Amino acid sequence: MAISIDGLASNLDTKAIIDALMNVERLPRTILSAKSDDRKTVIAQLQALNSSLQSLATKAKDATGPTALLQRTATSTDDGVSVTASDGAPVLRADIVVDRIATAHSVVTGAFTTATDDPLVFTVLGADGKPIEVRPSSGSPADIANALGAAGTGITAAAVAAGTDADGRALWRLQITASETGAENAFQVFRGDAASVAAGTASDLATEPGAAVVTVGADAQVRLWAGTAAEQAVTSASNTFTSLFAGVDVAVTRASTAPVSVTVAADTAGSTAAAKTFVTQIAALLAGIARGSTATTATAPGEQTTLGVFTGDSTVRALHQALTGAVQLPLNGVAPSTTGLSVDRLGVLTFDEEAFTKALADDPAGVQQVFAGVAARVQDVAERYSDKYDGLLTTRITGQESEVKMLGEQLSRWDVRLEQRRATLERTYASMETMLSRLQSQSSYLESQLSALSGSAAK
Repeated sequence: MAISIDGLASNLDTKAIIDALMNVERLPRTILSAKSDDRKTVIAQLQALNSSLQSLATKAKDATGPTALLQRTATSTDDGVSVTASDGAPVLRADIVVDRIATAHSVVTGAFTTATDDPLVFTVLGADGKPIEVRPSSGSPADIANALGAAGTGITAAAVAAGTDADGRALWRLQITASETGAENAFQVFRGDAASVAAGTASDLATEPGAAVVTVGADAQVRLWAGTAAEQAVTSASNTFTSLFAGVDVAVTRASTAPVSVTVAADTAGSTAAAKTFVTQIAALLAGIARGSTATTATAPGEQTTLGVFTGDSTVRALHQALTGAVQLPLNGVAPSTTGLSVDRLGVLTFDEEAFTKALADDPAGVQQVFAGVAARVQDVAERYSDKYDGLLTTRITGQESEVKMLGEQLSRWDVRLEQRRATLERTYASMETMLSRLQSQSSYLESQLSALSGSAAK
């Protein structure tokens, strides 16, 4: 590190002089740094645009589906029957009678204090007829219940207090219930091993003294077109009838003696909202590109014209043109503007909800076809530009990042060069100060010698 002897001999502010010289030397580096910062800003904006484009590609893919604009509302006339309709489900009205709901098989054992069987083993027999042996760690009701529930047999068990016996000992019952409803989940629990069950010598807990079957596992059942020659009974192991009608699920919570009307209707408001959400996302992306491409012109003396972050970027300009064309060019001779989509002369995309709703009511299939076609074109543009491997916008970002990396390397070299230059200047001025100091010392010495000679001559 150079030793500073700032102005010691020259009375000059050598530090200020060096700083001023370094400021001049640093000008190319400052310009390079500003260029790097500009590139980083562009990269950040391009990455944000790319993320928005990838999100749009996903939404566009969903919007190309044949049911994207076929939203449905589903209702029933009884709150004990709930209806769910998927998009594209047929519009219908039907009456159903709920004969019964699904129940879980459940038994309760007779009262006992503790199991004294030897060996202590129980066998669970499911509807599939496969025996599973359960061996509790002890004969206590709690241990038996835990073992039955943990055996993976599709049942749960709980020990329930049942008073006391004649000797004052606590009595317990076991309530054993199928984990799921339906006839196929019915079970039997035997006292004994699988061999004794097969031999018919094992005791069924549900038939022992004081025991009972609380509920018999049964399927839910509804009838369609009840009272007609076409009457049809439909059963379900659960209380949900999946696809009772195409794309329509029906869940029941109680039986009904009177028919329940189930209705699936077109949800025009929902379809319009779905279309609006998609178009709004496209419009927002186009508006963002337009803002980023607009230059701010100076309007007063001293002001400067400021370029937008995307001004002059041919890739972004081409993207804007491609998206605009995707939403306004005709499809099979039909202009998207007939469904409420329009782009004005400034490139602003708008959505006319009233026009779209009317077009959807007049020709739902035609509007769906146009909307799906627009979505497919938007998806193609979005994927072509935002693909993470070779997308046009992705490639543009990669190129900018490479340039920033190169500028960073140049800045590092400039930092080394400037550091060396400052050290050189500090050494130069330090040497100058040292030399001036020596000259001043010599001058003082000569002056003193001359003064001495003048004094001697005067005598």
